[in-house]
Amino acid sequence: MKVIILAGGKGTRAKPFTDFVPKAMIPVEGKPLIDHIVSYVSSFSFIDEILIVSDFKAIGGQIKHYFENGKNHKIKFVQDSGAGTAGDLLHASNLLKKSPEFLLWFVDNLCAIDIKKMISVFKQNKSLACIATRTSRKEETGFAVVKNNIITEFREKPTIKMQMSECLGIYVLGADILKKIQAKRNKKNLNLSFDILEELSKEGKVSAFDIGKKSWLDVESPTYIERNRKLARMIIKEMKH
Repeated sequence: MKVIILAGGKGTRAKPFTDFVPKAMIPVEGKPLIDHIVSYVSSFSFIDEILIVSDFKAIGGQIKHYFENGKNHKIKFVQDSGAGTAGDLLHASNLLKKSPEFLLWFVDNLCAIDIKKMISVFKQNKSLACIATRTSRKEETGFAVVKNNIITEFREKPTIKMQMSECLGIYVLGADILKKIQAKRNKKNLNLSFDILEELSKEGKVSAFDIGKKSWLDVESPTYIERNRKLARMIIKEMKH
């Protein structure tokens, strides 16, 4: 099975850091973010190839330089298409032809997700796409219970149950999704969620894999990692399964 790691985002939330360093190289516990992801997916025996997509002609070249001298022979580098997230998949389609399904991982997602179980959910539901989701999250701020303008209780950084499932940036996609993208290839900036998955969801072809109690972190900036250092450390430990 192949994995595509999308690492070509502009990282606007991480500026000015990302003016000079790609988001994929944000340091997390002594190593670049993307290194933790590559190590984790490589640990699954059924993962035989990792395609890293970025703009290697610009600052994304730092990612290539980092891995080129390593011992991970599963890695291949694919130049960012500049045509949106779905456009990037189409750009790499010649490398995906022999895979009935593949894993797509947006580089700012840190989670020791159970890939085997996620693939199982994808297959059981005969999906064209399966998205990692969660229904609860730990808040960064304190909350209060208010009755008649009086605070009756404080809840410091509670874990809340969300009304809707939150979509995370980890997917299992069937190879046939490339045909759906191909049909819309004339659009300049082809977004996977808005242009492809939204339509497929109305056809009942998108399943959800709830990560349950697994921790997840959106690595938006070095500052965010610093604020959530304890959580980041815990996830990295889980990823060393």
